[in-house]
Amino acid sequence: MRRTALPSAPALFLLGLGVFLLVLAMMLVWYVRPHAAVNPVDIDVTAVYTGTGSVFDSEEARTVHDRRITVTQRVRGDVVASERSGAAVWDVVTTVDTDESLPAADPRDALEFVTGRWVTDRRTNKPVHCCQERGHHEGEAYLKFPFDVQKRAYTWWDNTLGATVVLSYRGTEEIQGYRGYVFTGTVPPTRIGTRLVPGGLVGKPEAAQLFAEEWYANHGIRLVVDQSTGRSLYAQVGPRRTLRAPAATRDAVVLLDSRKLAFTQATQKSQVSQARKESGQLRLVGRTLPIDAGAAGCVLTAASGVLLARSRPRPRTTASSSPTLAT
Repeated sequence: MRRTALPSAPALFLLGLGVFLLVLAMMLVWYVRPHAAVNPVDIDVTAVYTGTGSVFDSEEARTVHDRRITVTQRVRGDVVASERSGAAVWDVVTTVDTDESLPAADPRDALEFVTGRWVTDRRTNKPVHCCQERGHHEGEAYLKFPFDVQKRAYTWWDNTLGATVVLSYRGTEEIQGYRGYVFTGTVPPTRIGTRLVPGGLVGKPEAAQLFAEEWYANHGIRLVVDQSTGRSLYAQVGPRRTLRAPAATRDAVVLLDSRKLAFTQATQKSQVSQARKESGQLRLVGRTLPIDAGAAGCVLTAASGVLLARSRPRPRTTASSSPTLAT
């Protein structure tokens, strides 16, 4: 009776391992990497901008010039709200100070104190309007850009303007030895609201108080972002806020004016360090491991194929006899 040879155990082992690695490579690319590229919920980051400019001194009731200005922005995640909603819920506190108000025991003693709550889809970075959001945000970017930043224009939320600004792609630039994508834009003078002030402050002494128009412009916005994570490596803004008498065409009072408020060196280093770490992790699960696993899987399945081919039984050959011719 003829016996059928069974495949060898090593061949089956290599085949199974090879198939496993190929499946693993696909899972890393199509499942693990997308689930790793999400906005964090336990964020606690402080960014500091510094520069010089003009500010309104409320005690002296006049604008003072050539003052050092410090803007501190702290972002903290609300983990409970994030887990409940499935979105990234971040509380943002922004203070504007001069040397006179720093250091302050209470941030509310700053020259300006603004709070907000930013809620975004963890994967797309688009606004999600829930979770007691404070300040209605729109656009594609604000505190960060989406993952996998493209070489195109993005709509960036300007919190002071209360609207989006188009930022154009301007090439690449190295920040602290780390290359990122550059985006720039400006904001023309725009009326953003009104403020009740003494009439004499805006050239209307006959009015005890009136609602002056508040105007805002930005000399220049310049952001350098990490392509993989969308994290800001460098940020520079040039805010100008003024007051005008109702229906006036000229500024009467400068509240804040600076050509350049930019990340400090310490903030740049911190942002670059985090970007290196996060982009490295995404590169590991989205490129390095899938390529290595896929290559190893191909080699192992090919090797198992060779072993299986060798283990197949060879067909037997039988000698044929020729008839003998009688002579």
